[in-house]
Amino acid sequence: MTHLLSKSKYIRGLQCERALWLDVHEPRLARYTAEQMRRFDRGRDFEYAFKSRFPDGIDLSAELGRNVDLYPARTAELLDLRPGSTAKTVLFEAGFLYDDVLVLADVVHQNTDGTLDIYEVKSGTTLSDTYRRDAALQHYVISHCRRVNSFSIVYNGLDGVNGANGQGGPFAIVDLTAELTAEGDRIAANIAEMKTIVRATAEPDTPTGQHCLTPYACPYQHHCQQGVRQLSLFG
Repeated sequence: MTHLLSKSKYIRGLQCERALWLDVHEPRLARYTAEQMRRFDRGRDFEYAFKSRFPDGIDLSAELGRNVDLYPARTAELLDLRPGSTAKTVLFEAGFLYDDVLVLADVVHQNTDGTLDIYEVKSGTTLSDTYRRDAALQHYVISHCRRVNSFSIVYNGLDGVNGANGQGGPFAIVDLTAELTAEGDRIAANIAEMKTIVRATAEPDTPTGQHCLTPYACPYQHHCQQGVRQLSLFG
């Protein structure tokens, strides 16, 4: 099954509806700076370091690559492989699809009762609102597919600072299950609005502004600013 939204597109849509539409219809227009690419690399390195704590984890991205619409079915197959077994399953980049939204969870730990512990890994040193919004979407989608026991964000605890659950080392781990559960209605409303945006045939005419920089520098700024310059010269 195909999807309309992903967690990255959802976060983009919260920042700007025009950027969301471009992300779906004109992604070739995106321009990323060298620093943005370095930040992506640092994030991947931090994520890999946390995943190394689960040596038996099954990496769906290694198996399926960019065929992301295949991830949910393969995830379901792996989670249902040994019902009633005392063995535990750990998946990396497990896919879940609900309400036309596809999310890939960084680390999914299946307990012996079938419930899931989810870990979303972020390389930042603070638990930002954007991280929370990202996690809220994932919790919403995954909890409609499977029973979620816990959902935690893992972020950079900076050289041994302990996480909220007493975990040492660089990984601060904070369980946000109760907070994320309460966000369900808000997430559903946001998804409905964003699906209307991406299904539109015309690019929204959202003006440029401070939202182009917060919480992330938008990769479509040059495109939108070019339109402003053209209007000022020839309008």
